[in-house]
Amino acid sequence: MAATTADELIDTPAQPQPFHKTPMGKKVVAGGGVAAVLAVVVALWMWSQTPDYRVLYANYSDKDGGAITASLDQMGVKYKFSEGGSAILVPAEQVPDLRLKLAAQGLPKGGNVGFELLENQKLGVSQFVEQVNYQRSLEGELARSIQSLGSVAGARVHLALPKPSVFVRDQQKPTASVLLNLQSGRALDPGQVSAIVHLVASSIPELTIGNVTVVDQNGNLLSEQPKGNGLGKQLDASQLKYVEQVQQNIIKQVESLISPIVGKGNVRAEATAEVDFAQVDTAAEMYKPNSPPEPQAIRSQQTSEQTGPSSGNANGIPGALSNQPPGVATAPIEGGAPGAPGAAPAQSGPSRKDATTNYEVDKTIRYEQRPMGGIKRLTVGVVVNYRRTVDPATGKVTVKPLPAAEVAQINELVKQAMGYSQARGDTLNVANAPFEGVDRPDEAGPDWYKDPSNLPLAMEVGKYLLIAAILAFLYFRILRPLLRPVMNKFDEVTAVPEDEKEKSEDSDEDDSSTVELGSGGKPALGPDGMPLAPEEEPRGRSYRANLAMAKEMARNDPRIVANVIKAWVGSE
Repeated sequence: MAATTADELIDTPAQPQPFHKTPMGKKVVAGGGVAAVLAVVVALWMWSQTPDYRVLYANYSDKDGGAITASLDQMGVKYKFSEGGSAILVPAEQVPDLRLKLAAQGLPKGGNVGFELLENQKLGVSQFVEQVNYQRSLEGELARSIQSLGSVAGARVHLALPKPSVFVRDQQKPTASVLLNLQSGRALDPGQVSAIVHLVASSIPELTIGNVTVVDQNGNLLSEQPKGNGLGKQLDASQLKYVEQVQQNIIKQVESLISPIVGKGNVRAEATAEVDFAQVDTAAEMYKPNSPPEPQAIRSQQTSEQTGPSSGNANGIPGALSNQPPGVATAPIEGGAPGAPGAAPAQSGPSRKDATTNYEVDKTIRYEQRPMGGIKRLTVGVVVNYRRTVDPATGKVTVKPLPAAEVAQINELVKQAMGYSQARGDTLNVANAPFEGVDRPDEAGPDWYKDPSNLPLAMEVGKYLLIAAILAFLYFRILRPLLRPVMNKFDEVTAVPEDEKEKSEDSDEDDSSTVELGSGGKPALGPDGMPLAPEEEPRGRSYRANLAMAKEMARNDPRIVANVIKAWVGSE
């Protein structure tokens, strides 16, 4: 067992050590390693948390773009331009806040002026200037309203407002022209064009729809009105959409009903619907005779009868003779008494009889109103695939047609699904035919790693796996070895082994004690006679174990402790 005295330890010159092996050097290296690891972790986190830029404003004028970027620079907001410089991009979480702040500053102003042009009217302007400013303001407001549509990038409105006249023959109707600059790859459907036309026509008094012209940036006339007297009108977008929706609903109903029978993908259906969009109002008044057994019913009857003698009205030739009174009546010589045989018959007075009879006649009044959109006729065609069977042993594929009874059953089911009506003239045709490729064997799909659609997902997963691998390398290869001595101080057991509690022996006659270096349970001393630092002690010995051994040594052999203190005082 090697031993040396304290005086020899004091007289021995100290060996120079590299800086990284000294206590201060080890601390500097550990701190630098921890700082490097933290820097790499922060860099990886910032790389994974790259801000997502969204569009703040697009299709702006150069003047508005300069004002917006200047305001963003003043607010200290990072921004960048999209490819081509057609849009300003900012972090996604700041888009709503920045739009509100820029709107408070009146940005973007846009290329059109609105009613704010009338806010700074000068005193003494003429009526003509006021009228021109009002027309410019009205055109600008209409252009702003049209630009709010998603498909419209820019718009210009020109109004022709004639002067009002008190003479009817001199009155003219206003007209309007709209020039649209559409977004790249976008188009307006007829419904949207009609909406723009109605918007402009409703904003100008006495402006009719026919006097509004809409043109796109390519010179295409979008607001062409149907020619003629209205007999050749075409269906508008809503009516065409309704017809398509009716047909798709019928197809969906037929395929959903037949698919469970023949299998998914083994049935195809197409439907054609004739829809009546005419709105008809009918008013009919019909008359018919009474029903039997009474063919006719008397409503009222009136009879008038008149009988009496002849009146003594004067007759004859006017004059004096006719005005003479009649002479004395004398009986004829020949003749008998009245009523006797041979007497002349007596003349009877005038007689009159009238009768009026009114009969009841049935009357039916019917008012019928048929709404537009009724189905006039349906035509449906259904194709059912052959039945396909696969031999599990050989994998051979065989196809055969469906039985006639099953085809008839499918035909009846399709009629129920489509709402078949023979009175309406509907037609249905169900055909059983083999589909293309029905006799081919099943082919396995491509491997998931060969599917191009999985490439974005694989890149995203690879990004996070790379970050995890770098963090694991930094922890196990750099951070953990640096922190291992510190962790050992807290993890080791504080108990002191029994074999380390041995007493030291006196070997020097001048009362100098001997000290074992790292053995016999004694603390190791350095060249200056002081205990070595915990970093320089033999491995496997903890701070608490050394402290316990120092206390035990002080109790058992106080001379060693006294010599150590004496060396400390002498060194100072």
